[in-house]
Amino acid sequence: MPRAVLCLNVGSSSLKFAAYDAAAAGRPRLFGGKVEGLGGALRLLAHDAAGALVEDRKTGDAGQADAALRLVFDWMASRAEPVDLVGVGHRVVHGGGRYVDPVVVDDAVLAELERFDALAPLHQPYNLAAIRAVTGLHPALPQVACFDTAFHHTIAPVAARLPLPRAWHDRGVRRYGFHGLSYAYLARTLAGGTHGAVGRRVLAAHLGSGASLCAMVDGASLDTTMGFTALDGLMMGTRPGSLDPGVVLYLQAAGMAPAELEDLLYRRSGLLGVSGISADMRVLEASAAPEAREAIDLFVWRTVREAGGLVAAMGGLDTLVFTAGIGENSPGVRAAICERLAYAGVRLDPLANREQRESLHADDSRVKILRIPTDEERMIADETLARLAPEGAGEGA
Repeated sequence: MPRAVLCLNVGSSSLKFAAYDAAAAGRPRLFGGKVEGLGGALRLLAHDAAGALVEDRKTGDAGQADAALRLVFDWMASRAEPVDLVGVGHRVVHGGGRYVDPVVVDDAVLAELERFDALAPLHQPYNLAAIRAVTGLHPALPQVACFDTAFHHTIAPVAARLPLPRAWHDRGVRRYGFHGLSYAYLARTLAGGTHGAVGRRVLAAHLGSGASLCAMVDGASLDTTMGFTALDGLMMGTRPGSLDPGVVLYLQAAGMAPAELEDLLYRRSGLLGVSGISADMRVLEASAAPEAREAIDLFVWRTVREAGGLVAAMGGLDTLVFTAGIGENSPGVRAAICERLAYAGVRLDPLANREQRESLHADDSRVKILRIPTDEERMIADETLARLAPEGAGEGA
């Protein structure tokens, strides 16, 4: 029976899971999948190590994280090849200024993390609900929180500060940055050398339903587009990104209540709000509606504008990396972004881009362009095992 670590990434509507061998060389993935429909009828989709669908199980009753996790653990127990879990690693979006490394979760840690619920309402409450649910199902199983903010603890102090009175900064109102597990995976992958020399200055574009950019110098975060919350920076699926604070004041003065504002900013803006059609880039790219085109053009415009600022902060650009759902799968968006970054020496190979290759740059490009699928679950597995057994995480460490 293989010893394994289970990785969980829980949001408001779905639970993603993956298990990795805790001892074998290379730490191979054993299985993975997701539970869809949190808040309604649940559906478990599980895949084997090769990615083949091995289970499609539905429930008729509405369920939240606890019911979804029971579904996952019941399925794991029914497998012909059961695993011996040594721990559970969780993606936790916000660790504040205190948690810059993975941490074993206890009641005190959980209480501290609850303070950040309001800063990431689409993620943090659900991340923590999963921790509580695992505790209820398996109280003795150690759990580790792995933070999306942790990778950005190296950002320049001037980049972390917000231009507010110092007392608010001292109370933790500052820029933190997110998508850190994805960026940490990219940084480690690039350092491994399989993509050749990438230079010191890397702009990583995590473009998905949530979207951000990260300026990495020598593998560390110098600056990033998300800030105090995951609302900042790029336009996203349902979030607006950077927004004049005066707009919020205007909406408040017009009578919009705080709960309405939160719903507008987190769930009804971005690609969905501009297009009025969908938050899914695939749907918009397939649409002939002018509103869909406008939403795509604005997404590209905002990405390029933010990219220019980060390139300036790094003093130039050596490598551009695309990752996450849109970054990995939309040749059109990549081409539009690269076209507008031509001034920085970015030259895309159209055929490589259409064929979704890993290396996308033309021969005359001064900047290397890469398409690297992210693997946040593997990052969680590695961080969890390192935290639980730093002196003996096995050959796969």
